[in-house]
Amino acid sequence: MGNIEIRRPRQEDQAELHQFFNHVISETFANEGLSELVDDIEKEIVQKQKLLECDLESKGEERFFWIAVDTRENKIVGTIEYGASSELINICSNGELKDVVEIGTLFVHPDHQRKGIGTLLLNVIFITLQSRGITKFCLDSGYSNAQKIWKKKFGEPDYLLRDYWGTGSDHMIWKRQTSDMAIMFNKFL
Repeated sequence: MGNIEIRRPRQEDQAELHQFFNHVISETFANEGLSELVDDIEKEIVQKQKLLECDLESKGEERFFWIAVDTRENKIVGTIEYGASSELINICSNGELKDVVEIGTLFVHPDHQRKGIGTLLLNVIFITLQSRGITKFCLDSGYSNAQKIWKKKFGEPDYLLRDYWGTGSDHMIWKRQTSDMAIMFNKFL
C-alpha cells in the first residue's frame, strides 16, 4: 500500500471528488439492489458534495476530510470525514448523540476495495480526533454490505432501527471512544 497518499483535499480536487462520489455512491446503491432509487442516489451525492464544500470553505473547521490518492495513477481512491452528527443520527438516537462527532463519508473506489485503504483512512481519522481532544464519535450505516464490515470492526451497533429503510433494511448507529480504537485496530493492521 506504499502507493497510497493520505492528504487533505484542495480546491482543485473538487471536480474529481464530485465524480468520485457519483461513481461510488451509484455503485453502492447498485450493489445493495437499490439502483432504481435515483432520487435517493442524487440526494446522497449532493449531500457529500456539500460536506466537501463545507470543509473547503471552513478550512476544516466545520467538516474535516482526508482523501486517499493512488500516487501511481494520481487518482482519488478514498475519502473519510468527520463533523457534527447528522440529523438522522440525532433523530434515531432521540438526541443522545447530538453533541457527538460523526465519522462519515468513508468511501473506497470499488477497484481499490479490500486492500486496507478503508482501515488506513479510519486510523488516520482516529489519530486526527485524538490529536484534537475528541474522545467520542459515532457513525451510522443503512447499507447492508457496509454494516457487515462495521459489525466486524466495531461489534454490535448501539442503535438498531429495524426495517428503517423498508422491510429487511435496517439502520445501525455505533457510538465509541477514540481511545479504544487504536487498540482495536492494531489487530487489523
